[in-house]
Amino acid sequence: MMYTIKDILSLGPLIPVITLEKVEHALPLADALAEGGIKTMEITLRTPAALDAITLLTAERRNMVVGAGTITTVDGFDKVKKAGAQFIISPGVTETLLSAGKQCGVPYIPGTATTSEALLAMQHGFNFLKFFPAEIAGGVPMLKNFSALFGNVKFCPTGGITQNNMNEYLGLPNVMCVGGSWIVPAKTIREKQWGEITRLVKESLDAVEKVKIL
Repeated sequence: MMYTIKDILSLGPLIPVITLEKVEHALPLADALAEGGIKTMEITLRTPAALDAITLLTAERRNMVVGAGTITTVDGFDKVKKAGAQFIISPGVTETLLSAGKQCGVPYIPGTATTSEALLAMQHGFNFLKFFPAEIAGGVPMLKNFSALFGNVKFCPTGGITQNNMNEYLGLPNVMCVGGSWIVPAKTIREKQWGEITRLVKESLDAVEKVKIL
């Protein structure tokens, strides 16, 4: 199934940002996330295992929408597309990356941290953006600024977001979801504590629901 960027960012309030050291961790991790209520995974291209993990996940876990993160080169687009990635995210933005993102045929979410970068992405037709590194780049106040300037742009903030501050972001009208690694700690993955990851996911999603009800 082909998803649009809007579809992907609407699948849930939290997108786990994952660094996998071993391919064999991919499937049990996906199952642990799904059991907790997560429908989307971002696998960062920071380890040798990343591409094989994306290939395995897209083939074996059709209930999960699997994306590739930390794409910084045109070559990276080609590699993750061949691996089967259903969406692509970069930590920053350049003319070259935006052109590659438009041509690759896979939903692409450019990373922005400033008004100039957001304008550049918008000029290339991108209105769904990653805001990174969120906390360092101005956090909630910066996104409130963006909302006044760019009324038709929606963001997925990532970087420094935890369960303690996620609702400050999710409460903003221009934020569709947030990305983070707090629900997938590297040590917990390494030690195969899948039940703990499910617990962290449920705890975080419950916290989101409570705020929405209030």
